[in-house]
Amino acid sequence: HVQLVESGGGSVQAGGSLTLSCTTSGYTYSSYCMAWFIETPGKEREGVASIDSDGTTHYTDSVKGRFTISQDNAKNTLYLQMDSLKPEDTAEYYCAADFLQYCTTTRLTYWGQGTQVTVS
Repeated sequence: HVQLVESGGGSVQAGGSLTLSCTTSGYTYSSYCMAWFIETPGKEREGVASIDSDGTTHYTDSVKGRFTISQDNAKNTLYLQMDSLKPEDTAEYYCAADFLQYCTTTRLTYWGQGTQVTVS
C-alpha cells in the first residue's frame, strides 16, 4: 500500500526559503518517478519539479535556479528545497509518484494530501 505524506509548508516572506518533505512508504525508489505539483484557486494542477526513475531532474521554467528536487533513499523521503521565494509561489504543494520512468503529467497514481505554502 503506497502512501505519500507531505510536510514543511507554511508562511514565509518573499526572498525566504522553505523545504518541503514527502515521506513515502510501500515501494522502492528505484522503480518510481516522483514529482512536486502546485495547485492554486481557479487553475489546473501543474508540475514544478520532477525526478525520473533514473534520477534525472526536471523543473518548470518559473522555478529553475530557485527550487531543487532531491530524494534520500535511506529515509524514503522526497524533498523540494525552495529558495528566493516569490508571492507567485503561493500554492498548495503536492507530491506524487508512479511506476513510470517520467512523472511529467498529472495522471499519476499516488498523491499526497498537500501542504500549503504562502509567500507574502
